[in-house]
Amino acid sequence: MNWVALRMLTGDRAKYLGIVFGVMFAALLMAQQSSIFCGLMRNTTSQIRDVEGADIWAMDENVQFIDDVKPMSEGKLNVVRGVDGVDWAVRLYKGIARARLADGNFQQMILLGLDDACLVGAPGPDRIIHGSVEDLRQPDAVFLDEFGWRYLFQDEPFVPGKALEMNDTRAVIVGLCKCNPTFQTFPIIYCTYSQAVKFVPQERKTLTFILVKAKAEADHATLCQRIENQTGLRAKTNDQFFWMTIDYYMKRTGIPINFGITVILGFVVGCAIAGQTFYLFTIENLKQFGALKAMGVSNFRLIRMIMLQALVVGVIGYGLGVGGAALFGVVFTTLVKNAPPAFYFGWQVLVLTAGAVILIVTISALLSMRRVLFLEAGVVFR
Repeated sequence: MNWVALRMLTGDRAKYLGIVFGVMFAALLMAQQSSIFCGLMRNTTSQIRDVEGADIWAMDENVQFIDDVKPMSEGKLNVVRGVDGVDWAVRLYKGIARARLADGNFQQMILLGLDDACLVGAPGPDRIIHGSVEDLRQPDAVFLDEFGWRYLFQDEPFVPGKALEMNDTRAVIVGLCKCNPTFQTFPIIYCTYSQAVKFVPQERKTLTFILVKAKAEADHATLCQRIENQTGLRAKTNDQFFWMTIDYYMKRTGIPINFGITVILGFVVGCAIAGQTFYLFTIENLKQFGALKAMGVSNFRLIRMIMLQALVVGVIGYGLGVGGAALFGVVFTTLVKNAPPAFYFGWQVLVLTAGAVILIVTISALLSMRRVLFLEAGVVFR
């Protein structure tokens, strides 16, 4: 019976390919748009994932996400260091600086100032393309991310010593590093904390974040609560800060709504194409189903045949759809050179798309089952 079901499915190639195309189009659109959405959301947390070595971020109590910078007084650093369970705590400056290029143009930069003594938060050895982290201790030295270099200097090969000007202060690019793509797409500059505060207009408070390392025996969630109670600051683990930032963009921007509409549209179109074509396919094969009923095939067996047909269509359409989305991602990330791409094809996208495809083929099969279940065997003799 399974062989008969498959022969019935592929007998009319045009309708068979039409059903597969409907499912494939829906899977492609949902997977591709979901991947871009996930990529954009991940880009909002790039600095959280880039800063290495710390367990907890301490910040002003009113900070809502990573780019919501609210400076604190320097005295807060010593208060955090005195909290039980803290192994060490260091400063981190994060802000936006305006750089003047050699041709006179200005460009905004994401500025990350690392603690002068230990350089906690600097790129790891696997992310450094040119230079060494210790080069940041040189006068006026900064590191630039690779996308920033391509954006500012196009195809010009990297040569240490190229200079920028920020806040009437000279900045010398001594190294190049890899960074996660950012939501703002600005070039990223690493330097020491003392150097960073010179690159921006002077303010009374300059401490934006405190990076905390917990002692080995300390529970991170408990330590965060202790820091908040004793200092009046907000303390979040890396994971908590990651999701707090994403939650802000989910609630305060129209990004989820816009992408959600596109994903829903793909689902509706897939249901319409696959459901209608599968239903017409069943109508045209009513005589064959009637003949099977006349030969004694039970309704349960007929349902299994229809579900097998739906399963085959769903698997092929899903595979082609997510394969097309993955191919789009590869081409997209390969062609985009001067701007960080926003495309994340994670397992969550595969699961979401699979669930939607299962729903599409199930709805299509249910529409067809009703006609088959109430079919009289005598229809074959008419």
